[in-house]
Amino acid sequence: MDTFLSIDYPTWWFLVVGALFSGYAILDGFDFGAGAWHLFLKKEESRRIALNAVGPVWDGNEVWLVIGGGALFAGFPVVYATLFSSMYIPFMLFLLFIIFRAISIEFRGKEEMLWWRKTWDISYAVSSIMLAFLLGVVLGNVLQGIAIGENYTYHGSGFFEFLNPYSLIVGFTTLFLFMAHGAIYLLLKTEGRLYTKLTFFVKRGMILFMVFFGITSIYTLLYIPHLSDDFKSNPALFIFPLLTFLSIANVSRLAHKRSFGWAFFFSSLSISLLLSLVAIELYPMMLVSTIDPAYSIDIYKAASSTKSLKIMLTIAAIGGPLVLAYTLFVYKTFRGKVKLDETSY
Repeated sequence: MDTFLSIDYPTWWFLVVGALFSGYAILDGFDFGAGAWHLFLKKEESRRIALNAVGPVWDGNEVWLVIGGGALFAGFPVVYATLFSSMYIPFMLFLLFIIFRAISIEFRGKEEMLWWRKTWDISYAVSSIMLAFLLGVVLGNVLQGIAIGENYTYHGSGFFEFLNPYSLIVGFTTLFLFMAHGAIYLLLKTEGRLYTKLTFFVKRGMILFMVFFGITSIYTLLYIPHLSDDFKSNPALFIFPLLTFLSIANVSRLAHKRSFGWAFFFSSLSISLLLSLVAIELYPMMLVSTIDPAYSIDIYKAASSTKSLKIMLTIAAIGGPLVLAYTLFVYKTFRGKVKLDETSY
């Protein structure tokens, strides 16, 4: 029994890392999506309401990114080092935009001048768009494969090699998914004319997402066949694409009925299911080499020692529910429609 558990620890940690990044995508995803619509809101009051909808929760959402990155580093240090050195440029851009997004939220309301607020509005919107897009770009490169050579060194040939056609398509798919997700969240926090306007944003976001999701799916099947190998060898796994399609379709149905609470639930579920598809497509690989399959990194090559994984899995079993409880407490505390006052952004 102990031998079986020892062999399976890398898989358990693979699931833990996946769950943490799924939580981050769901939570910070609606933050990014809400920010991406910011410049489409023309009135000052509307922009303030949208900012205050995410104001109490955006920094707490980023905790999931920190924990997810820490879990990846602790459980799979080889993947952490190889991925960050290979995708150095997009990750540094991500760090830059996440800084600008944070200071845009905090600085915007510090002065009354019109030019000041417009500057930070643009910074906030552009940063939110680029953060969502860059997450998709990195994911697209991971799915397609990276030029990893001997000793896990990166052998990319160009400064912007990460901006290949597939990663760009996945980037736009992620952006529009988060925009639809963010618009649904804002609908839960707003009312009146802004609420009415956001209902149109949800429709546009969902249409754009479904178009790019279809393009991504076709491109994947035609040009990246290794991602469908597991589904072909085990037809039972097709239940996951089916559930994903039904969940996405249900978001549109519920949004049309203006049942936005359930629409947000199924939007979150869709994100989780899409990342589950990614996990199934890759497992047991974590990084695929486009140079030679022998240089690809699977969970067993990348994992820390069994003893380390055992200890960290215990810590995760204790800490994970605490972080989840904290998150639920924050959202329960700040539930309801946004009301502006002297303490608002």
